[in-house]
Amino acid sequence: MAQAGMRELLEKALAEEKDISPSDRMFFHNGEMYPTIICCPGTLKILDTFEARSDDVILVGYPKTGTNWVGQILVELEAASGKYDEKERKKRSMQQREKELSLFPYLEFGDPGKFERMKQLPSRRVIKTHLAPQRLPKSIFQKKAKILVLFRNPKDTAVSYLHFSNSMKLFPTQKTWDEFFSDFSSGKVPYGLYFNHIIEWNKYLDDKNVMFITYEEIKENAALGMKRMVDFFDFSVSEQEIQSIVDKTTFKAMKDRASETHGEIAKNLFRKGIVGDWKNIFSEDQNEEMDRKFEESVARTKLGMMLKYDEYCKC
Repeated sequence: MAQAGMRELLEKALAEEKDISPSDRMFFHNGEMYPTIICCPGTLKILDTFEARSDDVILVGYPKTGTNWVGQILVELEAASGKYDEKERKKRSMQQREKELSLFPYLEFGDPGKFERMKQLPSRRVIKTHLAPQRLPKSIFQKKAKILVLFRNPKDTAVSYLHFSNSMKLFPTQKTWDEFFSDFSSGKVPYGLYFNHIIEWNKYLDDKNVMFITYEEIKENAALGMKRMVDFFDFSVSEQEIQSIVDKTTFKAMKDRASETHGEIAKNLFRKGIVGDWKNIFSEDQNEEMDRKFEESVARTKLGMMLKYDEYCKC
């Protein structure tokens, strides 16, 4: 259901993007860059008015680390955990759909009025965001809502980010790979430098309400990854239900349903969904530069080690 709001937002944005002048495609808020096509300055200005609930299911991930995929997994797990009978499920689905059509599932996307509308959503709400921890609404931490933080190896993240940015026309002009790599490596992209997100989340390693997981970990063993999510969020889901959700949320299964769930923007969201695609694009110099920056910034942190950089980012 939440996908409907996302679909409407992005389809409307794509239809209107030709009217946005190159100089207006990005804006800055608190020193960080955001794309005009999906974010609104007014929404970011009142972000702290968002009222979290203790049972909210929060998913945080830097752009193109897999939040669309893992977000759908969480929606499926929450629905299975609710154990609604078919009549109640349909009723709840209709109510949720009507409300979420005007919501948008990413916290910072859409218009400022969304936070009032979010108060009307039934629990448990599955909420996604690309924001770094220091930019999240304070109520999330005050209410002790549980946060799942998703990471992906930085090389695949960069490649996926380039394709999404160009297909969605986030920037004033189309970027070549070399241009985008330079921007990504220096943090001149929406949401800033990826390594800074890793550095900031290292401060929450001892927070029992924060769980860390990687895209690669879920790709290797989706059932095991889901069991970790189930335990963390206290979902009540059987082994059989987990396996059913594993099958329903494979990349192929989601891509096959993409036109139904995401409409015209599906082609911009579902590309390859594999690990290691960076090997087809990175030059030797770019490999060395990324390796050096990773080593200098986060390699020795606990989260940096959790990324298994040597396994996923070395030839």
